[in-house]
Amino acid sequence: MRFMTTSDNTDNTAEPTGVAARNWAEASADPQYRAAVVDLLGALAYGELAAFERLAEDAKLAPTLIDKAELAKMASAEFHHFEQLRDRLSEIGAEPTEAMQPFVAALDGFHKQTAPSDWLEGLVKAYVGDSIASDFYREVAARLDSDTRGLVLAVLDDTGHASFAVEKVRAAIDADPRVGGRLALWARRLMGEALSQSQRVVADRDALSTMLVGGVADGFDLAEVGRMFSRITEAHTKRMAALGLAA
Repeated sequence: MRFMTTSDNTDNTAEPTGVAARNWAEASADPQYRAAVVDLLGALAYGELAAFERLAEDAKLAPTLIDKAELAKMASAEFHHFEQLRDRLSEIGAEPTEAMQPFVAALDGFHKQTAPSDWLEGLVKAYVGDSIASDFYREVAARLDSDTRGLVLAVLDDTGHASFAVEKVRAAIDADPRVGGRLALWARRLMGEALSQSQRVVADRDALSTMLVGGVADGFDLAEVGRMFSRITEAHTKRMAALGLAA
């Protein structure tokens, strides 16, 4: 899930309140909040592991050795993020494999349904598709305790895909403008699948969904959920423009 780019659609400048103003030791006294964080870290950890596998696979489609090496470097960064999340789960007394397992089917299903047919589709998926999930996790992170928030934001750091994908896709469209239409349709499909996947993941996990809608910590009310998805959609439109594609 996750491909990482910096989203500028979330305002995290306000002074933290409630759970967001506490550290993990204080916040985790609530067992439901702890369960929600274990779910969140488990989902992120498997997302990073899947991203590592996908980037390594996509490297086979790379047209040049330089491109292949660039993707291998990014895959390595994703695996390092996975290790950070795995280690954190162990630190807080959760078994990493058990924490990840509930999210395997949904994430594997997403990647199976959105397998790229060529190099350019792989780049668009990495830049656009994974960034949608990244934006979602950033929204959630603003409401987490300070320790968990810091870790989540760290593993959502851009691994270098953003500028690399924009450069390669724009060059391809300049060389053959017809490519733009095909990739725009592909990106719209990714948008729909990524949002559906995010909703499925949350709906299947009671602690996580309860946290998001305000039952634990300082969650979103239903109106804020709508605004959150509007911000995610707006960020998607900006990424499409950066690629030179119509949203």
